[in-house]
Amino acid sequence: MDTRSSYHQSLDELQLELLAMGRLVEEQIRQSVESLKTIDDKMAREIVEVDDTIDEMLKKIEERSLKLIALQQPLASDLRIIGMAMKIAVDLERIADHAVDIAKVTLRMSGDSLVKPLVDIPYMAELAIEMLRECIRSYTERDIQRAAALADKDDQVDSLYSKVLTELTGMMGSDLRVNRQLTHLMLVSHYIERVADHTTNIGEGVIYMVTGKRKDLNI
Repeated sequence: MDTRSSYHQSLDELQLELLAMGRLVEEQIRQSVESLKTIDDKMAREIVEVDDTIDEMLKKIEERSLKLIALQQPLASDLRIIGMAMKIAVDLERIADHAVDIAKVTLRMSGDSLVKPLVDIPYMAELAIEMLRECIRSYTERDIQRAAALADKDDQVDSLYSKVLTELTGMMGSDLRVNRQLTHLMLVSHYIERVADHTTNIGEGVIYMVTGKRKDLNI
């Protein structure tokens, strides 16, 4: 295999590793919210344990990326593609950390029953998961329209976040146990809002990767 073919194969493998990491992180977010809905300690602990696997995936992607840069000396356009892969991997690792944060909330609420069924928080999570899927697809397909569309989804998540905070704050009273749980749920909604922000960061990076121009999707 000639050097150029080997380079393109390595680039393809890098993107496959990124897609695998994205799928696992997506599942972590979904399961973390599910663990909260059902106060499932076992599921929450599994999410915490999987975080080490995601950290290892980040290291592998960074190592492969740096090796490609060092050995292949890619042109500016390919350099942006490789650099973006590293940036996405870092954002994915941070998103996975938020899944762990949510799982730890589940563990802190162990033995409690929810003061109300969760509706808006799971919906926020589904929107954020959709954004995660779309931002990675925008990278693999070099699709700046798909990346730019993340801004509208982010607005929806922000709107739901405000709604959740208003509702939970309004439910606070003199019961310390209830207030503690409501505070935990506020934290969860914040973690999900941060997940959405990470996806728009990726979208901004994709737009720069393709066009060489900066665009703020978090206005």
